[in-house]
Amino acid sequence: MFRLSSSSLRFRKFFPPFYSVFVKLNTRVFSSDSIKALAAGVSKAIKEGNFNLLDSDYGLNLQRNETSLVLLSLESEPNSAVEYFRWAEISGKDPSFYTIAHVLIRNGMFDVADKVFDEMVVNRGKDFHVLGSIKDRSMEVCLKHGDVFRFLIDGCCKYGMVDEAMKIFVYSIQLGVVIPEDSVYRLLNSLIDAARVDLIADHFDKLCRGIVPYGVSAHGFVMDALFCKGEVTKALEFHRLVMERGFRVDIVSCNKILKGLLVDQIGVASMMLRLVLDCGPAPNVVIFCTLINGFCKRGEMDRAFELFKVMEQKGIAPDLIAYSTVIDGYFKAGMLGMGHKLFLQALHKGVKLDVVVFSSTVDVYVKVGDITTAFDVYKRMLCQGISPNVVTYTILIKGLCQDGRIYEAFGIYGHILKRGLKPSVVTYSSLIDGLCKCGYLRSGFALYEDMIQMGYTPDVVIYSVLVDGLCKQGLMLHALRFSVKTLRQSVQPSVVVFNSLINGWYKLNRFEEVLKVFRLIGVYGIKPDVATFTTLMRVSVMEGKLEEALFLFFRMFKMGLEPDAVAFCTLMDAFCKHMKPTIGLQLFDLMQRNRISADIAVCNVVINLLFKSHCAEDASKYFKNLLEGKMEPDIVTYNTMICGFCSLRRLDEAARIFEMLKCTPFGPNSVTLTILIHALCKNNDMDDAIRIFSTMKEKDPNPNVVTYGCLMDWFSKSVDIEGSFKLFEDMQEKGISPSIISYSIIIDGLCKRGRVDEAKNIFHQAIDSKLLPDVVAYGILIRGCCKVGRLVEAALLYEHMLRNGVKPDDLLQRALSEYNTPKWLMRKGLWVHDKPMPD
Repeated sequence: MFRLSSSSLRFRKFFPPFYSVFVKLNTRVFSSDSIKALAAGVSKAIKEGNFNLLDSDYGLNLQRNETSLVLLSLESEPNSAVEYFRWAEISGKDPSFYTIAHVLIRNGMFDVADKVFDEMVVNRGKDFHVLGSIKDRSMEVCLKHGDVFRFLIDGCCKYGMVDEAMKIFVYSIQLGVVIPEDSVYRLLNSLIDAARVDLIADHFDKLCRGIVPYGVSAHGFVMDALFCKGEVTKALEFHRLVMERGFRVDIVSCNKILKGLLVDQIGVASMMLRLVLDCGPAPNVVIFCTLINGFCKRGEMDRAFELFKVMEQKGIAPDLIAYSTVIDGYFKAGMLGMGHKLFLQALHKGVKLDVVVFSSTVDVYVKVGDITTAFDVYKRMLCQGISPNVVTYTILIKGLCQDGRIYEAFGIYGHILKRGLKPSVVTYSSLIDGLCKCGYLRSGFALYEDMIQMGYTPDVVIYSVLVDGLCKQGLMLHALRFSVKTLRQSVQPSVVVFNSLINGWYKLNRFEEVLKVFRLIGVYGIKPDVATFTTLMRVSVMEGKLEEALFLFFRMFKMGLEPDAVAFCTLMDAFCKHMKPTIGLQLFDLMQRNRISADIAVCNVVINLLFKSHCAEDASKYFKNLLEGKMEPDIVTYNTMICGFCSLRRLDEAARIFEMLKCTPFGPNSVTLTILIHALCKNNDMDDAIRIFSTMKEKDPNPNVVTYGCLMDWFSKSVDIEGSFKLFEDMQEKGISPSIISYSIIIDGLCKRGRVDEAKNIFHQAIDSKLLPDVVAYGILIRGCCKVGRLVEAALLYEHMLRNGVKPDDLLQRALSEYNTPKWLMRKGLWVHDKPMPD
């Protein structure tokens, strides 16, 4: 409760003349001047500490506007003003809270003002009129103070008195008082929290005027707040309400709202645009482009193009940004046909496309290997009068180098120099890469030296290209020296360089060197990537260490790497070839759970795994899904299906797939026909096998070394080994180099007939042809020698095999254990690898 100060009791004692005068004057009607004089007298008495007059008949008869004048007159004595205000409140005078707030805030007593406001809420409740008699025109001049309005609005918002807060705000706007920015935001937030968007809409124009000085849209602020609270319906209804009441909403505000929604609420953004189209404001090309760009980034090109057409239907001509956005979206989605169609449409309609759009279009066709179309776009660019820049030329150079057209690439490089443009590092890296891939490694290094002399600093990409070029030509020592040289030049080491070294040693079957380079990665503090581990997995697979490959695979997960489709495919294919299809299919399940998109190579391995698991029906179903889906089967897919059915002796099904393959654009290849020939040979259907082989010799596709091997193997195992020799000679006459398998087939046929000397001659022919015999070739000849009792020769061959790094397999070990050997061979440990027998 408010308390009256004891000092007021002394009023009558010290000022009796004033009291009698006030009583007499109170019975008359006064002019405004007399009222002000009366208020000044009372103010003086209160300032001097005598409050007895307040309890008199005069005090009880003071009017509210007189009370406010008294409060104003006490502005220099704010503490007395507070006591007088509390007395007036207890006495039922309904004093103006605005006036006491004005007095206190002008004196910087914000804490006291807050306390008095709290007391007012306790005594009168939240529905009391904060403004009171402020609308008395005689008091406007002296009460126009922005801080007071700010205090009152903030106090009302604190207690949820949003209607009163809005009244104060509206009145302040009428008086021309500028409300501070944070108070307007607080008012808007309070109205939103109180679900009073209707009140915002009622005074939308005034709220806009209150925020405009700060460059903020009231419409955007309210819409963003409602969307953040998840109140989509209320937000959209607010927009409709504002438009229906005739208020102006800036389309720029709507565009900003759409941009914010595109982050994670593109569906709501679509609803917002539909509402704008329905009730305004009039959309422009920018707002359409905003949403179109959102759909393009998500790959939803159908919706993007639908919106593009709506824009045209509304009479809004798509501009450069609109066309470039949709064209780029189509290209990134792999829909080159639609993108190119729209590109031509833009040119037909006279849209002035810039060098960026043309360069992007050229780049797309270069990336898919369509150099012809890329140059068509380039020519159109020139016809449009648009000058290519270095980026455009570099893209063309990259495409030509990828296509092996290195001389034409240097022709484009000449255009750059002729026009006085400065080639970029990327230009040089593309040219050097092209030279290395075309086998002109020396020229690549020469260009690298020229580049340095011209003041360019090669980046890690150029170093990686040169190291990769050396590795691909088998010049591993040169590659290592160059890598060390670049590291000494303070070039930031790249995992790409080390991956090239690892891959180079891998292709040379130098697995120990692979591991040495891998250790160097750790020495230089470089984190290996998925490509590094994939190559290491291949090394383990080549060595038959599938468990080690599996360990490397899961080590990637432990290091925070995410294996890609190539890594999964490498391991799945390894388990497939080692007849462990169940593990391979489990890996495919893991790949799907990790949401890694399978390419056609993975799909082909999956089909092979299903056949190896004797799940032909599942393989057929999977193949059918490929035919009906977006991913088109390639020749390997068809060959895998045919091979799978042939392995299960279901030749009718294989023939059905073969007929389907003949209807494809690529048709059967030599591998396809070789698979059929192999199946027919196993089925002893040699007439059909020879017929297919004869057709291959007369027409395309030509038979390959495997095709000959299938027929040679059949003849070798039959009574007619001379047929194998004829095929072997025919193959060489056709310019097809026999493989070690071809030689092994002939050697096997001769050994089975006891013709070991001839077999040894064929074996040495293979070595003379720079072929490295494998464990199969050694095993056939060693067993052949043992069968005819030539154990010493067999032992020497065994020693030769070990010296060449070929390890004996279980089949050879079991075969050798059946034969007795001289003790001197046992003492030398030649017979059983790493396990010499004692005397």
